[in-house]
Amino acid sequence: MPMLDKLGESLKDSLRKLLKISLIDRKLLDELTIDIKKSLMAGDVNPALATKITDSIKNRALTEKPKAGLTHRETVINIVYDELVKLLGTEPGKFEIKEKPTKILLVGLFGSGKTTTAAKLAKLFKKQGQKVCLVQTDTWRPAAYEQLKQLSEKINVPFYGIKDEKDPIKIINKFEPDFSRFNVIIIDSAGRDALSKELTDELKKLNEVIKPHEKLLVLSGDIGQAAKTQAKAFKDMVGVTGVIITKLDGTAKGGGALSACAETNAKVKFIGTGEHIDDFEDYEPKRFVSRLLGLGDLQTLLSKAEDAIKKEEAEALAKKFMKAEFTFDDLMKQMEALQKMGPLKQVMSMIPGMGMAKLPEELLNVQEGKMKSWRHIIQSMTKQERDNPDLIDASRIKRIAKGSGKSETDVRDLMKQYAQMKKMMKMMGNQKQMQKLQKMLGGKMPMGF
Repeated sequence: MPMLDKLGESLKDSLRKLLKISLIDRKLLDELTIDIKKSLMAGDVNPALATKITDSIKNRALTEKPKAGLTHRETVINIVYDELVKLLGTEPGKFEIKEKPTKILLVGLFGSGKTTTAAKLAKLFKKQGQKVCLVQTDTWRPAAYEQLKQLSEKINVPFYGIKDEKDPIKIINKFEPDFSRFNVIIIDSAGRDALSKELTDELKKLNEVIKPHEKLLVLSGDIGQAAKTQAKAFKDMVGVTGVIITKLDGTAKGGGALSACAETNAKVKFIGTGEHIDDFEDYEPKRFVSRLLGLGDLQTLLSKAEDAIKKEEAEALAKKFMKAEFTFDDLMKQMEALQKMGPLKQVMSMIPGMGMAKLPEELLNVQEGKMKSWRHIIQSMTKQERDNPDLIDASRIKRIAKGSGKSETDVRDLMKQYAQMKKMMKMMGNQKQMQKLQKMLGGKMPMGF
């Protein structure tokens, strides 16, 4: 499920209503801001904060004049975007590796996802070309050693830890001489069910011995507004330099956690957006809000695409798709690349305009089994049929079904999905709305969308 799915859909519904109405008056703005306030509160944003933001949206919408080339409606969308960015962080909590090695200590409560996050963070740095290792100092949780060891093997980075050792300081002292070989050292610490004196003393001692350059607090997205209390407590304890929020894949309370951190000026530096090891990214509030509102996030999309498909091939396919001139072969290449990038619904939400469209659920929920079925069906077509699907009549469907070992219904299903995709891309190609959204967000979106 895409990050903050419920909050995002609710906000997009509000904007869809706005796009359908020609005249924007005070009554409409009252309704819009009430809807947005309800959405934010359902996302566990503090009620007073939600009120403050929606009041600001309404006041600005009533008083600000549209910029050159923009309608009143588009100006209102821009105001909603601006105010949500203020709510969720304004500026990104940039992470820079200045020293070798840069030591990162992960802290947080039990169950926040620190160990998995340590591996996700390690993989992110590894992809950036950094030499990274993982260090286990959680001596309380029985499975901590094995879990981090297995994760390190999975992402192929060195692991340091001592099984059954109860003193985390001994682990650090033993391996300290080896750390100079790395650019980044990620240290996973112990968590607790609450902020106990024991945890406080241990973390303070670890902090003194390790002298980390970064102390990142890992918070679960479902903690909601309680993030404010936790962020302050850990900041007072060890001087937290940034926050990582995990489990943002659909949690209702993620908005509360993000806004609470912004309120306490605890910079969110990374977010976990799913269960897979690659579901992890830098937190950029502007890009995050753009995705929430269905306005796209090309920067993250292109980053994911680089790992899934060659640049030249991606550009050629993109041109065909935007002109709705793609063949069955092109469709398979595109679907396979998208599948490598993550759930289709999540990927589509990054394409400007696609997040605002009510796309057919059956189109978005393409499973691995169906992908394999489609591949067999396409491979059973002639080159002429793959290039020109209009040639495929009842007799050809029967032959293709027999050759692929699939039913005629399966073949017709694929043809239906292909036709839907083509129709959708034609609609996108004809839209002028994206060009105006580009102007609204500072020209960051290519005009082709």
